[in-house]
Amino acid sequence: MINKWLFKHIDNSALILFRIFFGILITLEAWGALFTGWIDRTLMAPQQTFNFIGFDFLQPLPGNGMYYYYFIMGIFGVMVTLGYKYRWSLSAFTVMWTCVYLMQKSSYNNHYYLLVLICLFMLLVPANANLSLDARNNDKIRSISTPRWVHLFIILQLLIVYTYASFAKFYPDWLDGTVAEILMRSKKDYWLIGGLLQEKWTHITIIYFGILFDLLVVPLLLWKKTRTPMFIFAVFFHLFNSIVFQIGIFPYLSLAFCLFFFPTEVIHKRFKIRKEYYDKGEVLVPSNAGLMKAFFVTWFIIQISLPSRHWFIRGDVLHTEEGHRLSWRMMLRSKSGISTFQVVDKNTGDTTLVKKEEYLSKKQLRTVSAKPDAIWQFAQRLKKKYAAKGQDVSVFVDAKISVNRGPYVQLTDSSVDLGSAKWDYFFHNEWILLPEEH
Repeated sequence: MINKWLFKHIDNSALILFRIFFGILITLEAWGALFTGWIDRTLMAPQQTFNFIGFDFLQPLPGNGMYYYYFIMGIFGVMVTLGYKYRWSLSAFTVMWTCVYLMQKSSYNNHYYLLVLICLFMLLVPANANLSLDARNNDKIRSISTPRWVHLFIILQLLIVYTYASFAKFYPDWLDGTVAEILMRSKKDYWLIGGLLQEKWTHITIIYFGILFDLLVVPLLLWKKTRTPMFIFAVFFHLFNSIVFQIGIFPYLSLAFCLFFFPTEVIHKRFKIRKEYYDKGEVLVPSNAGLMKAFFVTWFIIQISLPSRHWFIRGDVLHTEEGHRLSWRMMLRSKSGISTFQVVDKNTGDTTLVKKEEYLSKKQLRTVSAKPDAIWQFAQRLKKKYAAKGQDVSVFVDAKISVNRGPYVQLTDSSVDLGSAKWDYFFHNEWILLPEEH
């Protein structure tokens, strides 16, 4: 029964169109970084980047290397769009994008992580089976159908993303409008809409529309009676996010996902991509069906587990950041911090107050003042810097943070040598103080 459900073939128009839109968007993401100055600000100007812990070996290429890197990524995006050497070009883009994602987290964005996941998904599916140069050059891969699991996979992935994003908003500072007010305060100079964004009713709309949209968008797109009005709401919602928050390709990628919710007849009527569509409904079970099902189960166990892991780590994730990344906690809080780093020579007792601005960019200074993992990494790098000069030192950090412009509270135990401390990937790091502990 489950084989019939997963491997029944349906028309592949949605998948083919999505590949084209996806290719265009990843091209714009790569080449857009060239023209907006993002590469220079984030990867080239800083002396060092703050990688995901364990990936310090990934560092920006010297000179103008990152410009060439992103230009090449854009070329691979064009190849994906055209469906030319699709597997090879998308594999290359996926590796390059994942390396950049792991290379820096000062400009962390959940959407970058989502793009990694979608790249992996697109590598699994025959998205070049039609309207592609590959299909034109090789009749063996040409097809107008795809297994049903392709649609089910993307719908379930989106359900996880949106549901966790909705649940994360159920906390006091979101529900009382504090977060919405803070987010909109920085937009007051926007032309035409800046004043409107400061209104109380706008904040209330953002609060509840944000929760309800994330919670209901997938179910209501699945239901025929609500699909069209929900899509109209989605267009408004994502365009609002694009204009106000300027979050790159994600709003448009989200709209492209809607293709997987509409019936074949509607897609063919709107896009007219070919004269015929598939309606035979054959069930073609591949020889590796068991392995595929094991992969699907493993994938979704991980996708459900990662965003919920912070509930099993002691402390509030808003304060500690432990379990924040890879968890679809998007635009939920404003955070600022104050930190001082002291280096103490273990042999002489001499103490040096570190001038952070000599090592870090402005954005990195904010990161190192509020994010415990970056604080730990900077302390580790200071220790290595002094060790290279033959000094054995301890690094002590006094950091205080404010969440959603609340009172500053102590974040780090300033008596702990972070130069010698180990990072705990899975549980609470005891040197990160919890509000109730002081």
